[in-house]
Amino acid sequence: MLEGPNLYFPRAAIKLTLDIGALSDVPTRTAQAFARRIGLGQARPGEPGTGFRQRFAIRAVARLVRALAAESGTTRLAVRVRPTSDPHQIVVAYPWRHRERAQEMGRAVAEVIDALPATDVDELMHRAAERVAAAAVGEGPRTLTPGVPVVAVTGTNGKTTTSRMIAHVARTNGLVVGWSNTDGIYVDGALVEAGDYSGPSGAGRVLAHPEVEFAVTETARGGILLKGIGLTRNDVSVVTNVSADHLGLQGIDTLDQLAEVKAVVPRITRKGGWAVLNGDDPRVLAMRTVIKARPWVFSRDPDSPAIREVLNEGGRATTVIDGWVCVVAPNADPELVVELVDVPMTLAGLSRFNVENTLAATSAALAAGIPREVVAAGLRSFRPDAEHNPGRMNFFSIGEVTVVVDLAHNEAGLEALLEVMGGVRRPGARLLLGLGAVGDRQDDLIERLGEIGAMGSDVVAIGHKQHYLRGRTVAELDGLMRAGAARVGVEELESYPTEVAALAALVGQAQPGDVVGLMCHAEREDVFAWIAEHDGTADDPETLGGKVRAAHG
Repeated sequence: MLEGPNLYFPRAAIKLTLDIGALSDVPTRTAQAFARRIGLGQARPGEPGTGFRQRFAIRAVARLVRALAAESGTTRLAVRVRPTSDPHQIVVAYPWRHRERAQEMGRAVAEVIDALPATDVDELMHRAAERVAAAAVGEGPRTLTPGVPVVAVTGTNGKTTTSRMIAHVARTNGLVVGWSNTDGIYVDGALVEAGDYSGPSGAGRVLAHPEVEFAVTETARGGILLKGIGLTRNDVSVVTNVSADHLGLQGIDTLDQLAEVKAVVPRITRKGGWAVLNGDDPRVLAMRTVIKARPWVFSRDPDSPAIREVLNEGGRATTVIDGWVCVVAPNADPELVVELVDVPMTLAGLSRFNVENTLAATSAALAAGIPREVVAAGLRSFRPDAEHNPGRMNFFSIGEVTVVVDLAHNEAGLEALLEVMGGVRRPGARLLLGLGAVGDRQDDLIERLGEIGAMGSDVVAIGHKQHYLRGRTVAELDGLMRAGAARVGVEELESYPTEVAALAALVGQAQPGDVVGLMCHAEREDVFAWIAEHDGTADDPETLGGKVRAAHG
């Protein structure tokens, strides 16, 4: 039950995952009889088990749903059918207005498919349609129409940091801000409900608080695929990027398919609003072809073709010119917002990923109507610490050793972590990495983490995430990461049962000036507690700036 806008429709829909093995394997004559019954008399089903038969099955199931709908009293039903990586499975979706009757339609479709190769298809269809017509109507969708401005943020990497930056800027403007993310529901800076609220329930819970004047919602792929988006629209949308993560789940096997999922968020941005898109990511930039809103791109390159194209279309752009974050409009001089050196999150501009997050947050805040000087003040006061951005690029000092704690849950995230570690490493010092992986990634992606980690650091150790094995064993994950490290010549890796244990081991062997980075997913609070117990302190902007200057003169 998709309660709101989703991959298939901009409104609530039923999603069926159907085993079409029977239809794929029935004799051609039986398939032709079935085709005639559902109004595809001229169809050529092809031989059993062929690609032609699969294409026929996709057409036939779509027609079956419409035929059952028409016979049960519903006309002009929209139907979407998509293949999956399994040739014997397809996904069918159709919109719904009445919960019980829509669910009964799904059961009726499955019953007809399961009964093949039935000889009396007419009787089977008739009985199924009667049950659908007799079913209770049921309640309607629970999708909310927001009454306050909503900024919706999605993407593979950076969405949590970007949404937190936007929320901080809006609070700097004096607004009571509600925002939802993977950590929970926050109202005016206070955590009111802990948990992963990056799905549709997060938006609903934020808007349920009557004091909220401005909402920021983090929208993850899982929520879009399994429940839909909880709001009918947003005022400003942000897509940070699309990179390899969570592939092989819920029928999403490629980056292009993942981009389709992420594009749902800007697709429902209202016509007068703004869709903020990463101009340096071609899959994100292409989303401007499916939006009703006005395009606003961000790019680190002021001469980017994406900026030229969007300005020619009457849109806006945010970029970096001579070290300043600037906004560019058609036929106008750039408008200066803030110097990168004054934005703590960017490490004086050295963190490429956080420069992009800053550009995205600047674009969204301005698009939402927040004054430029307030945006600048908010960006200057947002810090990479456990107070403002817990678990994302948090810097600590333990003696003369720097510790960086970050989620870094995929290839792009790990590359970003290694980049900022290098940004604060003194000449001659080492990078020590606590490597880890979540179990629901594909084998090649887990191996790639091992390869990137071993290639980008001087010492690497594995710290396992016991609560995020997700069907795998510790030994299996260990072997995959070791295989990736071996590809770049690193054969000896120590393994530890927890993230805390890996951190303790790495800090224990670190020398003054060394930088220890930890991919921290499962034990963030325990990691913070361990750092405090060992006299670690969070780096303030001045301390962090001093480390950058020491590393780069």
